[in-house]
Amino acid sequence: MRTIDQLVNVDDPAWPDIEAACAASSVPVRVLPVDHEEGRRCLVQMQVTARSTLGALALHCGGLVVDDGWVRVFGGGSEAVGGLPGLAQVNRFPSAFDPAWHPATGLVVGHDVLGGVFALNGHDPAGEGRPGAPGQMTRFAPDTLEWEALDIGHSAWVSWLLSDGPEAFYEGLRWPGWREESAALALSQGIAVYPFLWSEQARADLAATTRKAVPMREVLGVAVDFARQMGPADPGFLGEV
Repeated sequence: MRTIDQLVNVDDPAWPDIEAACAASSVPVRVLPVDHEEGRRCLVQMQVTARSTLGALALHCGGLVVDDGWVRVFGGGSEAVGGLPGLAQVNRFPSAFDPAWHPATGLVVGHDVLGGVFALNGHDPAGEGRPGAPGQMTRFAPDTLEWEALDIGHSAWVSWLLSDGPEAFYEGLRWPGWREESAALALSQGIAVYPFLWSEQARADLAATTRKAVPMREVLGVAVDFARQMGPADPGFLGEV
């Protein structure tokens, strides 16, 4: 076990570069204040240093709200002041450091408002039924009810979110007025779409769907239920929100 001082006091910490990238981003991004105690707890359990993007976000940031809330990136947490839950809560970290504990199917690091889930693969993704290589990002897609490999690491994923990458990525999943609907949500909410995103009706005319702001846990729960009923497979743990 590395101590909190060993994890925090490093050469070349990532946070200044993250701050600069947020300030220069081509998309709207809000940096939430952090619950410092929770952030340090995250760092100790993950055993990553502040030199990494993951560690820097946990230590210095309650989370990132990207593209008017369309994507939420988890950090140390700021739920106590109306922000986002931290990585510890989202991933059900043990209350005290446990060297034997690790996220069974990967570390959930972000959600989008449609119920897309971004996770960092663990050491054996194939054994857990996940695509991609160990240490790379995957996404549970609410329009297919499947996990997909993103073929990038966590740091590159954060950089991609702060660029114009999501604009092309979400083409076909955004409708006229999506930005206003997303910006109006509380950070505990997502958007329920009916007919469901995986239906032929929604794919044919997304703008004609009915949309409603609901708790994010409800959006995720519906996706899990349908994935289990319809296939292709149980998506597993999607994060505690």
